[in-house]
Amino acid sequence: MRRNRTTPEVNAGSMADIAFLLLIFFLVTTTIDTDRGISIRLPPMPEENQPENDIRIKERNVMKVLVNANDQLLVNGELLSVKELKRRAKEFIDNPRKDPNLSESPTKAVISLKNDRGTSYNIYITVHNELKAAYNELREAKANADFGKPFEKLNETQQNEIKDYYRQVISEAEPENVGGV
Repeated sequence: MRRNRTTPEVNAGSMADIAFLLLIFFLVTTTIDTDRGISIRLPPMPEENQPENDIRIKERNVMKVLVNANDQLLVNGELLSVKELKRRAKEFIDNPRKDPNLSESPTKAVISLKNDRGTSYNIYITVHNELKAAYNELREAKANADFGKPFEKLNETQQNEIKDYYRQVISEAEPENVGGV
């Protein structure tokens, strides 16, 4: 007599459930790096028939910051390190000694930033951060002087008053191939 032997099978019915649970586990526990960047709110597009504004800005109210392909800074024609940029920007914007070579007032100060196409992304971000930090420190100091508390603790009206006084005006020009790289 011959025996009919069958091979035992593994029940694979719950295999899909296990794979799904593993997938969910890895999705929940994995961290995803986000890219660094600059959050800039661009002005709205002008209307088609809108006339161009002919705004004239005095030369003394413009701080020119140039970054070349070798990641070197030239601020108003002077070679400067990135570490000094924030201090120089604060001095230019606020002009506490009423220097005739610096801005007339914080409300008229404009920082003109121009980069070479060969400028590294890291220096680009660093320069932007230093300029924004200059404005943030000036706003913080004014909040403490005028209201006796940090800028973040002020109500919206008080914050807007300080933001109007220290308007963050950073004009960025189209990059060029100046450095030859």
